Amino acid sequence: MSSLSEFHLLSVLGQEMNMRKAAERLFVSQPALSQRLQNIEKSWGEKLFIRSQKGLSLTPAGELVIQFANEMLVKEEKVRESVSALNDEVHGTLKIAVASIVGQNWLPQVLKKFVGKYPQAKISLITGWSSEIARALYDDEVHIGIIRGTPDWKGVKMHLFKDSLFLVDTEITRPEQMLETDRPFIQFKSDSNYYQEIQDWWLRNFQAAPKRTIIVDQIETCKQMTFNGIGYAILPEITLNGGEGDIFKIPLLDEHGELIKRDTWLLGYESAFQLKQVQAFIEIVKEHIEETGKS
Repeated sequence: MSSLSEFHLLSVLGQEMNMRKAAERLFVSQPALSQRLQNIEKSWGEKLFIRSQKGLSLTPAGELVIQFANEMLVKEEKVRESVSALNDEVHGTLKIAVASIVGQNWLPQVLKKFVGKYPQAKISLITGWSSEIARALYDDEVHIGIIRGTPDWKGVKMHLFKDSLFLVDTEITRPEQMLETDRPFIQFKSDSNYYQEIQDWWLRNFQAAPKRTIIVDQIETCKQMTFNGIGYAILPEITLNGGEGDIFKIPLLDEHGELIKRDTWLLGYESAFQLKQVQAFIEIVKEHIEETGKS
């Protein structure tokens, strides 16, 4: 068993653990898939999957072979990237992991320019918290990561922009009013360093905690609840596009009276920056920052 198509077949089976779903993904019939699997198992001299009405389960031999197949597919992709880098045109897949806030509010404009200029390139995008982005980079799952805050990163890092934090509400015009209102403080789940910044600011300015608090999963939910007058929130400038209507936006200040700002960084390993699709993306990013004047 040596062909890449068979590696791919085994990888898909290992992910789906279901013949019907795997056949759909591979665009083959179930009988054809079953026959190919039997031939692969025959070449290994071992059963790789145990079939039942509930689906598939891996044998010990199957676990080893699936792991091997996945490793070979990863190696194949890296070789293809290196071969693609020898050509003048930008091909291959650009794999990005980005903080959700950036992925929703800044990245789409950049990717629009990228795909317009390099239609042959593909994009693989995952979003999450900055801690998850860093883990994806460490595990070599992506070429570059875009995170919020101050990175502890030994590889290549490029500063993208800063944006201020604002107290946002339909009624409150001064921070002190937060202690007077019975309306809740709406918070969205985020990395601990963001919470720490908010907590530090709060403790510098107030003795008491908010009277009521609502925690939501997504920043967009937090934003819409705030804009609809349910409560007040602290939101990054990147989420406020100027079309908020009758919303009061009060900048948060540090102990020196300076605006509290969040940094956004692009990170990666030196080897990834040798790939043409990554180099092309970096150039698009630089052009976008220059055009928008945001840095």
